Amino acid sequence: MRHHIIAACLVVTPLVMGCDKKSDSGAAPTSSALGAAERPSESAIAFTVQPGGKATFLMHAPLEKIHGEAPDSTAGELFVDPKDVSKSSALVKVDLDKLVLYQEKRENEQGEYGERAKSDTQNEHARAWLEIGEDAPKDVREKNRWVEFKITRLEDASEKDLTKLTGAERKITATAVGELRLHERVAPKRAKIEATFKFEGDKLVSVSAKTVEPVVVDLATHDVRPREAFGKLAQRTLEAMGSKVNKESPVHLEFTAVAK
Repeated sequence: MRHHIIAACLVVTPLVMGCDKKSDSGAAPTSSALGAAERPSESAIAFTVQPGGKATFLMHAPLEKIHGEAPDSTAGELFVDPKDVSKSSALVKVDLDKLVLYQEKRENEQGEYGERAKSDTQNEHARAWLEIGEDAPKDVREKNRWVEFKITRLEDASEKDLTKLTGAERKITATAVGELRLHERVAPKRAKIEATFKFEGDKLVSVSAKTVEPVVVDLATHDVRPREAFGKLAQRTLEAMGSKVNKESPVHLEFTAVAK
């Protein structure tokens, strides 16, 4: 059902390139891309995000659940200072071309949900909302297919100095602070994460991170709205759809990066 397609709202700094225009709809300022992650200190180690990561969400509406999955969709880079992880930085990207929606439906609010199934029509509608469908110009599709989370620092780390921990795997929790670019709209974002650092002796070789709480993404902020085709808004707005549509998407993200 078209009005439930919020799948697009995935799964990210003050240094926003081209962030200079605001939508009449009240959406966040626009940007064609966020700048690359910057090395926060001379002792920071560079890592490359591997493609095996994923972004997922589960959204509830009165008569259905919408599952969104973007497997093998991550890319980007990050820097980690083992002596002070608060100085970490990153640009993590998620490819929306990998996004697939599934739904569980029921007849009424007291009924049981049926089996999870994929709807080709629903997936086409999601791509229209995100303006990454086949009718969108190639350059527009390329800009809109990438969700970017640019992290400038970690706050409230359970341990800042990884050298004070021991073992081949050293785990911490923290809050990643930065900005999220989705559908060319940029907004501040915070994400509570768990990070596992793998060592070979004293050498940091990889880091795996995952959200421990969903990152809530607001559709209106990122101008993700009902669209009938590229450049053509649907007559029914998010507000007109009322309780039939969720206007926020709770996203989970996880990825692994290896030292360059």
